[in-house]
Amino acid sequence: MLNFRFSKHLFFLLALSFPFVISAEPSFDDGKKVFKNYCGTCHNKSMLARSTGPALYGAEERWADYPREDLYKWIRNSQALIAEGHPRAVELWNEWNSVMNPFPQLTDDDIENVLFYIRDVVENPPVVVNGGPTTNETESKGLGDWVYWALLFALGFLVLILGRIISNLNKIAAAKEGSFAESKTLTQLLTSKGAIMFLIFAGVILGGYTTVNNSVNLGRQQGYAPEQPIKFSHEIHAGIHKIDCQYCHDGARRSKHAVIPATNTCMNCHRAITSGTTHGTAEITKIFASAGFDPNTNKYIDNPESVPMDTLAAIYKKWIGDQYLFKNELEELDNEGENIVETQWADIVSSLTNDQKKSIVGPIEWERIHNLPDHVYFNHSQHVAVGGVECESCHGKMEEMEVAEQYAPLSMGWCINCHRETDVQFDGNEYYESYAKYHEELKEGDRKSVKVSDIGGLECQKCHY
Repeated sequence: MLNFRFSKHLFFLLALSFPFVISAEPSFDDGKKVFKNYCGTCHNKSMLARSTGPALYGAEERWADYPREDLYKWIRNSQALIAEGHPRAVELWNEWNSVMNPFPQLTDDDIENVLFYIRDVVENPPVVVNGGPTTNETESKGLGDWVYWALLFALGFLVLILGRIISNLNKIAAAKEGSFAESKTLTQLLTSKGAIMFLIFAGVILGGYTTVNNSVNLGRQQGYAPEQPIKFSHEIHAGIHKIDCQYCHDGARRSKHAVIPATNTCMNCHRAITSGTTHGTAEITKIFASAGFDPNTNKYIDNPESVPMDTLAAIYKKWIGDQYLFKNELEELDNEGENIVETQWADIVSSLTNDQKKSIVGPIEWERIHNLPDHVYFNHSQHVAVGGVECESCHGKMEEMEVAEQYAPLSMGWCINCHRETDVQFDGNEYYESYAKYHEELKEGDRKSVKVSDIGGLECQKCHY
């Protein structure tokens, strides 16, 4: 006889399958993020051209004769697969003789996402919409959250259907044995012990996954690009004008902090450069105001913090108006000019003041983008001056960013992998002369390189003190 115990077991099996039913297709956006973080430094972004290794497009076909798991192993740790004597791995090593960085942190889903992204970049190239910026049609193909809710609803509906079927089968079996069993109502099914066990189990699974996932991502803000009080473009300064990063962030080579440049650093250039290429004079005028500089007289204002706001308004409104007249070759301000003067002045006040800072004169309160936890020690000078690490290794190609954003995840795993993969620059570096053993091994050919991990880069107390 089919009884309640069978129903309970069915609910339990459905609960076990619950995490696997809700599975998404490969994501273009997630694959793009994996490629940007781990692959884009060495591999050609076209996916069709060779760089430090074969073109990435077609990798799946080249590994088609072997289990899919072998391709996963190759991506996670190519050297380990070569050491095992895997035919395809050995063939690639003999052809390229180039060591690929290990990525043990990548999950199967991460790898599938990046493989999907590689295929899509080639098979669905960017298109230009009405002469505007290029877009990729597949960027909108990713599954939204509604899909998961739809699957959850479908699963719940299936549970109800199966529960109803089981109830009817129990009734038929009971009738054959000469007894009578009432069909359970929907309310009885939903409040049955099996249904409640299923809901509790599903809740525990979802709650545990959410808790662990949120705790792992706590404090991470990759891609964070806040609006700043002044629209500063790294693309213009570091890209077009080739200003060295350390001219502004001069603390990077001599201290723990890279430091945000003081307004005086900006004034070194902008006392002479008064008009911007993108925002005209609007953003540069904010620099003048914060520094207490009168561009009309080309002199700093005496005790600008004590100057009434109305007086400061007259100074900078005159400057804004004069620039408009000069640009448009006018004798007097028209309606558009008056509107520009008032709008720019209002923007200066809103950008440079707040509830605590009442004067436009004073330090610019930039929005912080990179912020490591308090228990993490990171020294810029150790990496920049001693290690010779390029700024873009951690911050990405700032020279291409109109709006600055956090490029890397800055997670513990990301830092550890960097220490495992990065070669220490021993040649001509006096900081590492004390490592006589490694110098001797390099000289005799017993060692090809020294990684940061070899000189204590994985010791806990190096970063957590």
